[in-house]
This record gives sequence, structure tokens and C-alpha cells, in this order.
Amino acid sequence: MTASGPAPLRVLVVDDDAGARALHTRWVAATEGFAVVGAVASGEAALASVERGVDLVLLDMRLPDISGIEVLHRMHVAGVDRTDVLVVSSSRDQVTVRQALAAHPVGYLLKPFDREALQDRLRAYAAERRSREDAQRDVPMGQGDVDRLLATGSVRVVGPAGASVGAPEGALPKGVSATTLGRVVAALDPVVARSADEVAAATGTSRATARRYLDHLVATGAIDLAHRYGRRGRPQVLYRLAPAP
Repeated sequence: MTASGPAPLRVLVVDDDAGARALHTRWVAATEGFAVVGAVASGEAALASVERGVDLVLLDMRLPDISGIEVLHRMHVAGVDRTDVLVVSSSRDQVTVRQALAAHPVGYLLKPFDREALQDRLRAYAAERRSREDAQRDVPMGQGDVDRLLATGSVRVVGPAGASVGAPEGALPKGVSATTLGRVVAALDPVVARSADEVAAATGTSRATARRYLDHLVATGAIDLAHRYGRRGRPQVLYRLAPAP
């Protein structure tokens, strides 16, 4: 903890392509709340760096010595539970993707992607990590907290397939209502990814409102981000319900 706020999250960039490694390093370093502590080109170097302590690894799947899947496996065997992994890879085959997701990374970002796509994912991860850490703390409740809990109860929004994606009404951020949140969740699907414009049309809200609710759901881990790449311009950000744990 610094005088101005929490310490930045320590990031290790792992990619055998020197150009991609340098580019991703610059993008991470330019994201508030993150600091690059290393950039390596191999799986063995990644494992050695993780042992020295990092918060997040940007991990490519195609490495010259051992695969990214093997890195994930060895991290699990070593019990490295304080280090998260964001897969950044051009590997799209089902075997690789399924094996990577089985290791429970915080995301799987397909190459190529731009700076905005990576920074959006990093910000969502930082918000989710803060929520996770707050939930692990046993913070004593004050009388006001107890009174609010008695008054509001535990109102939760349930999405398709029984996925519980809400929060106590009193815990929702300012400007986020449980009713609208429920409509946004109902407009989403665990398989078909939808854009903010599509969600706005389905819920009868403005795009800005839909985006605010989608950002909240991403931060809480209720939905996942995906990207649709066209021939020109930036990739379109898409959203879908996260699979039930």
C-alpha cells in the first residue's frame, strides 16, 4: 500500500515473439494500477519469474521450450494460487482452448487484439480481484451496515440456467438498479456473445446505460468479454454470461 493508494499489480509478460512481447509490455505499463516486473520468452523463464512473485501473468500458449499448457500445469502443481493468468494467444483450436480454460485463467484473449481490448480486460480483472480480496476479508459490520442488511435482505438477480449474478441490493454501485440489472442479464446468453448496442436494444435502454451495467457485470465476474474482428478498425467488444462455477 502506497500513500496514494494500493500498490500496482505486478505483471509478467510471456511471449516468444519479441515484437508482441514489447508491445504488450508497453500497453500494460500504460494501464493505471499495473506495473510490468518482467518480460520473458520461454516457459521455463516464466516459471522462474513466478516463483519470485507476480500477481498476473500474460501467457502465450506457443513457447519454444514448453507449452503454455505445461506452464499452467506446473503452476497448479506448485500451488501458485496467488498468481493469476490471462492467456493471450493466437491458438484457436478446441483442444488448446479447453485445456487452458480447465486451468481457470482469468481470461483467454485471442490475438490479434489492440491496446483498448487488453486494457479493458486488465481493468475488469483488477476490479474482480479487488472484489475477491474484499470478500475474503472478515470486516466487522457497523450498526448502519446491520440495519441496511435487515432492511434490504439479500436480493439477487438470477440469470438463465439459474446463474446467480446479482448482489445484495444495498451493495450495488450508485446508479445500478436491480431491476435494470435483471433486464440486462436476461438479454445475455452463455453461448452467443452480444454487443452493447444489441443489449441496449433488447432492454430498451441507451447504449451508455447498457455499457454501464455490462461493465459492472464484467467487474463482478458474471459475464465474459469477447471480441469480433472486422477487416478494418478496432475490434467490437462482445459480452456473454460466464459459465457457472
